Amino acid sequence: MLPMHRHQRRRKLSLTVAIVLFISSFLLLMLLFSYWVTPRIPIIGFHGIIDLTHPALGAILNPTAQRMTYPMQDLEKLLEYLVRSHYWFLSAQEMQDFFIEKSQSIPADHKSQKPVMVTFDDSYKTVYTNVIPILERLEKQYGHKAKMVLFINPGTLAKPNHPSTLYLSCKDLQSGYEKGYYDIQSHGQNHKNLTKISDRELLEELVQAQTQLRSCMAGLAPEKAIAAHLAYPYGSMNNHVASVASKYYHSGYLYNSRILRFCWLKDHYRISRLTTNRNKSVDRLIQVVDQAMEIKRDQPCSR
Repeated sequence: MLPMHRHQRRRKLSLTVAIVLFISSFLLLMLLFSYWVTPRIPIIGFHGIIDLTHPALGAILNPTAQRMTYPMQDLEKLLEYLVRSHYWFLSAQEMQDFFIEKSQSIPADHKSQKPVMVTFDDSYKTVYTNVIPILERLEKQYGHKAKMVLFINPGTLAKPNHPSTLYLSCKDLQSGYEKGYYDIQSHGQNHKNLTKISDRELLEELVQAQTQLRSCMAGLAPEKAIAAHLAYPYGSMNNHVASVASKYYHSGYLYNSRILRFCWLKDHYRISRLTTNRNKSVDRLIQVVDQAMEIKRDQPCSR
């Protein structure tokens, strides 16, 4: 009888193991399925925009900055695809209101659209000289305005009466904003790694950037609409940086090569952005933005 009992115990153990494996596999598959069907918003992060026929900017950038540039010709193809496909170009505050805090219902005129955010870091002049003409042409051709989110380092802006071929000026920001193409947010005062500076310097980087940008845009934009959101220089942050930033900014953006799955977002100061450089083809970027959800209801996370 003893061998029989031992055999039965083995069968029961094998059955138990099989059931546990089945349930674990099922839960893993459900998790993966949930991951892939979770509504997504691509946030694409650009830096300098180089005209391949006149690549003057590339010659004066350091090697790291050169690698982060993107061809104007490819950017134009991407933006034309997005405009022609009637994407919703989100501002940082629209992202906050409709998808992060979900404090407002999505307007009816954005239903059936796919949202996307296009951002530019580091205050490069080419965001004006090479991008504004593209946006003007697309608006004239398709009747659809595309808004760009600029994360600006005001400490590098060109000074009055000292024109720069490398960095934007306050007048450039004003002009782009008045035309309706710019949403102006903060990238810190002087593009310092916020995790590697003293608390005093951290405060200066965050507060001075906000103060100077709002001063630049005074009279043109509501003060609270300017520099209300922050992109961390170098994409570097930690809990302390986020804690200090939360006293002055509504949200914080990373640069971590991940697409935003906003329904899973637990921290407004860790919003994912996609890194973009000249090695990423425009076809690949179009594939990425096509992963954006199509808005069909007020609360996409309730799916």
